[in-house]
Amino acid sequence: MSPILEYVYQMTGIDAAYILIGMAVLILILLILIIVALCKLKKLNRRYDRFMRGKDAESLEDTLLSCIEKNEQIDQMNQMLREDIIGLRKNQRITYQKMGMVKYNAFREMSGDLSYALALLDQRENGFVINSVYAKEGGYSYIKEIVNGESSIPLSEEEQAALDNAKSQS
Repeated sequence: MSPILEYVYQMTGIDAAYILIGMAVLILILLILIIVALCKLKKLNRRYDRFMRGKDAESLEDTLLSCIEKNEQIDQMNQMLREDIIGLRKNQRITYQKMGMVKYNAFREMSGDLSYALALLDQRENGFVINSVYAKEGGYSYIKEIVNGESSIPLSEEEQAALDNAKSQS
C-alpha cells in the first residue's frame, strides 16, 4: 500500500478502497451532470440561433424596426380615433336622442287613433313637440319648441304625455 493510502487509513480508520470507490461514484455523477448541462446548452443555442435568424431569414433588427413602425402607426390611428370620439360626443349632445309619441283620436266621431303628438329631445332636453291632428276636413300640424324640458306655449294633454314619455328616457 502506498504511504498516502496508509496515512488516510490511520487518520480516518476507513479503508482507502472505499474512499476511491466513493470518489469514482462522485466523478461519475459529475460526468452525468456535465452531459445533461451540455445537452441543455445545445438546445438553448439552437433556440437562440432560431431567434436571431428571425422569420423567413429576416434579421432581428429588421423585425424590431418593423414592430416599432407598426407601433407608431397604431399610435397615430389611436390619436385619430380619440379625435373622432371627441367630435362624436360633441355631436351627440345636440342630436335628438329621446322620443315620445302618443296616438289619439282627436274627434270622437272618427274611428281609429289617426292623430298623434311626437316629442323629440336632445341630451339637454331641448327640442320640439309636433302635434298632427287628423280631421274629416283635412290634417293639421302644430309644432311647439321645448327648452330645458319645458314649453313656453301651453301643451295639450297628448303633447304633455308625449313630452313626459320623451323626458323619462335616459
